[in-house]
Amino acid sequence: MDTEESDRYRAPALDKGLDILELLASVDGGLTQAEISKRLNRSPNEFYRMLDRLVRRGYVTRIDGDRYSLTLKLFGLAQLHAPVRRLASYATPLMRDLAQRSKQANQLAVFDRGSAVVIAQQEAPDYWGISIRVGSHISLFDTGSGHILLAFRTPEEREMMIAEHARSKDEILLGPEFYARLDQIRERGYEMMASAQTAGVYNLSAPILGPDGRGIAALTIPYIALVNAPSAPDITETISLLRSAATQLSVLAGSDVAQSSE
Repeated sequence: MDTEESDRYRAPALDKGLDILELLASVDGGLTQAEISKRLNRSPNEFYRMLDRLVRRGYVTRIDGDRYSLTLKLFGLAQLHAPVRRLASYATPLMRDLAQRSKQANQLAVFDRGSAVVIAQQEAPDYWGISIRVGSHISLFDTGSGHILLAFRTPEEREMMIAEHARSKDEILLGPEFYARLDQIRERGYEMMASAQTAGVYNLSAPILGPDGRGIAALTIPYIALVNAPSAPDITETISLLRSAATQLSVLAGSDVAQSSE
């Protein structure tokens, strides 16, 4: 397409917004409005309204008062497309095998715009089990999946994920003990907690890790003691089965990421 044809279809406002997003994606710590305008060789006044809209739509956040930084909204949007479908596809046979071995249901969740979102689930093999519908949005703060998604991210990424939640829902107050728990989960390698939603259920969750060691998803079993199945694995054995399945899926996910970047 020649220059004249390109100019015909120009969208200056869109170009300006994309320039800002691409610039902020290339730096750590954010930039002030003046720094953005200087790097893009434009007047600061040209970016005020665009930055305001990007903040209001959740793509950019203000930090330290006057600095602008990317949120994880673009990351969340990207996850809803092909990479997530591939991850769910890879996970399906492993989740089916996990359900058969553990006699429990399980689900796979990723982070999306302030919540954990279930992208795949496998029913328990027998007539009794706990399951969550695909597409359900669940809390980051009182579920095993949410804890895992926060625990296996950097402190900076955690704060952005929490900020995403605060923009879309009621603000939540998190004390030092919550962050200490996340660090303990990361060190231990999994989460085990009583369900905050259903009595008698324990959330057992393990991370799906990318090649860089960052969590990209959480595999969770809502564990219930099966009194009518004495041969079913106990909670300790179930944790072992869960972590093994999560490790296998991490290997597949890492391989897929590597191939996609080539």
